[in-house]
Amino acid sequence: MNTPTLAEIRAGLRDGTASVRSIVARTLDAASTFAASAWISRFDDALLLQQAERRDALLRERGPALLDELPLFGVPFAVKDNIDVAGLPTTAACPGFALAPAAANAPLVQRLADAGAIAVGKTNLDQFATGLVGTRSPYGTVPNPFNSTHVSGGSSSGSAYVVATGQVPFALGTDTAGSGRVPAGFCNIAGLKPTKGWFSSRGVVPACRSLDCISVFALTPDDAWSVARVGAGIDELDAYSRAATPPALRVDSIAGLRLGIPEPLEFFGDHLAERAFSSAIELLEGLGARFTRVPFEPLARAASLLYEGPWVAERYAAVGTFLDGNPADADPTVAAIVRRGKTPLAHELFAAQYELQSLQRHAEKLWREIDVLVVPTAPTHPTLAELRDDPVEPNRRLGHYTNFVNLLDMAAHALPGPLRDDGLPAGITLIGPAFSDFALAQLAATLVRTLQPNVGAARRPIGAAPRLAAYAPQTPVRIVAVGAHMDGLALNWQFQERAARLVRKTRTAPRYRLYSLTGTRPTRPGLVHVGDPAGRAIEVEVWEMDAAHLGSFITLVGAPLAIGTVELADGSSERGFVCEPRAVDGEALDITSLGGWRAFLASLPR
Repeated sequence: MNTPTLAEIRAGLRDGTASVRSIVARTLDAASTFAASAWISRFDDALLLQQAERRDALLRERGPALLDELPLFGVPFAVKDNIDVAGLPTTAACPGFALAPAAANAPLVQRLADAGAIAVGKTNLDQFATGLVGTRSPYGTVPNPFNSTHVSGGSSSGSAYVVATGQVPFALGTDTAGSGRVPAGFCNIAGLKPTKGWFSSRGVVPACRSLDCISVFALTPDDAWSVARVGAGIDELDAYSRAATPPALRVDSIAGLRLGIPEPLEFFGDHLAERAFSSAIELLEGLGARFTRVPFEPLARAASLLYEGPWVAERYAAVGTFLDGNPADADPTVAAIVRRGKTPLAHELFAAQYELQSLQRHAEKLWREIDVLVVPTAPTHPTLAELRDDPVEPNRRLGHYTNFVNLLDMAAHALPGPLRDDGLPAGITLIGPAFSDFALAQLAATLVRTLQPNVGAARRPIGAAPRLAAYAPQTPVRIVAVGAHMDGLALNWQFQERAARLVRKTRTAPRYRLYSLTGTRPTRPGLVHVGDPAGRAIEVEVWEMDAAHLGSFITLVGAPLAIGTVELADGSSERGFVCEPRAVDGEALDITSLGGWRAFLASLPR
């Protein structure tokens, strides 16, 4: 079943070819068609349809402008059942764990609801988010939508499945060790694992609280980013929440991008997975990307700390006491893993922290040598029969390229890649430094159109990559751009890497003159306040970024340019680029009559 993308839902609501009721009814019909094991609980159909009808009434009253105010208006979504949704129990796939329905939404769920989205219900998972296979649940195994003899991936199995089968446009999962990426790879969809702390993790049943992230599943990376930018933000009540900082990654173009590939690559004898990854690399090389082999051993050492080291004690701290009571519906494999966390001693944890700190130094060096690390999302794709024979080793292998990411404070974005020769999905994952989330989403949205333009279980074709909107800042400051920092021009990347967004295009008050400080070699514009009557109105753009990024941005501004006050045509004033008057002597060229920097560039001979 083909589910519409977020852009298609918005377009349908805007032009009247769709209603919220029709969108929700379609979701309910699809939910009754596919594997029931994907869902643990759902709201009553009649209640959901009533919500939809109230939204339709609001849209008729407010008009299409409402869709601009509420970017997820009328969009149904699913939530992994270790995340609180008001009115539904949070079982973490253990029925005896939930005593009553949650009283309130988790903060991230609430942000999405405030943006107009409609939570439909809760999805199945490997119990207590402990597993990468999707088989460790008393609610049943979630089948792989391409071949039911293979695993769907976990622990966020249900969330990935309901997106891949077209039941909802997006779903929330969690990702501590790969649970937001492996299911995406096995279901031919996108999985965005944000930087730790960028989403609030309050309202989540912890797996490893210091590492847990809520993740986003969607058909495309662009849809996943559209959800992420709405949901992200500081939560003062979450001790692990943190403000985004300027990322160390920018993506201007694929040509020349420095991509790292693990050395050695490991597929555990799965030649079909190996060939699929090789096909993806060949396609990326065809786009002009440059590849560097990077030693995988330090990353593997970090990964081993998660389950083979003392971090498993965090799982015991979360739910160990409950499992020690031997509840009848506890999964035996999950219980055995969690109970191991009772054993590590305090000095073992400190020794592991010292080792991890050393490995983080390696990771910092890695980002000086490459821009993005490219890995297979999973090195192999086990069958359900293999899991029945050995419930541990096949699962362990699936974390080979995922377990180190949160420990080393990295961001990741899983996307569909070329299918294996047996027709199963085989995704790749892009990994970058902390707060490279926007750049990774941009890159993933571009690459998926080449690597796998037919997504989900229905192999739905996707169109051209849209231009992604940057993250909306929590503490916004505005900067007026007058030259090369404007949209699409040479230095605009300095705004983009700080997740700035374009607020509006306008003109200054008629009190300025504009110069090219280097004559017809257009490298630096100079905006000089001269007052009336000599001044003119000059084309400018107002950009907005988080105040946390302002300091690093200002360090890029060199004399004779400065950040001062710019008067705008509507009488308001904002911080912006200005120039010292002394700099317009000599070879500076007065270009005021052209009205702006774009017009000056257009006037130059080609």
